[in-house]
Amino acid sequence: MQPVQDAWVFVVDDDESVRQALAWLLRSRGLQTLVFDSAEGLIDHLGLSATPKALDHAACLLLDVRMPGISGLALFERLIDHGWLSQLPVIFLTGHADVPTAVDAVKRGAFDFCEKPFSDNSLVDRVEQALHLAAQQLKARQRQRSLSELIAGLTEREREVMHWVLEGLPNKLIADQLNISVRTVEVHRARVFEKMAVRSAVELANRLRAKA
Repeated sequence: MQPVQDAWVFVVDDDESVRQALAWLLRSRGLQTLVFDSAEGLIDHLGLSATPKALDHAACLLLDVRMPGISGLALFERLIDHGWLSQLPVIFLTGHADVPTAVDAVKRGAFDFCEKPFSDNSLVDRVEQALHLAAQQLKARQRQRSLSELIAGLTEREREVMHWVLEGLPNKLIADQLNISVRTVEVHRARVFEKMAVRSAVELANRLRAKA
């Protein structure tokens, strides 16, 4: 599996020895790593105490279940509330007693859990898989944002013409629907294709379908 470029692994664990071991393991495999000794540290880093900003890079989170202060589960709930699971896959680090809790978290959207003591190779494999998922989701969000910006650049009349083009109407019927000339429809249609960076109604439909 090819490494994800410019990806980060966040590690949140109150046990210093675990943090150091994980940081060494991940960095030895070429993974950029940031460690935090509390959930509060990650919350500050991500800006979750205010209006969180979307990540501009792929990332995943290795999160201890039990910690003083804000627990791993409480942090997980906050990530859910802010809609962050789609851009920050969570892998719980858990002791044997917390396995049922971790299983429940996976059912609610966590990427996976690893029971301590964990296999180095298995953990790194899951981290890399989580980063690949995060990278795919990041690209999808970027495509949607780009498409939304293109649509926002259309005039109201161009959007009306685009609607009827997508409905499959020929220019003459679009002109009748909007009470404008066929030539005007042709001009708007050409501008829609240019602004949306497509060459045909089929390409336009496919592009908008990808956004849905």
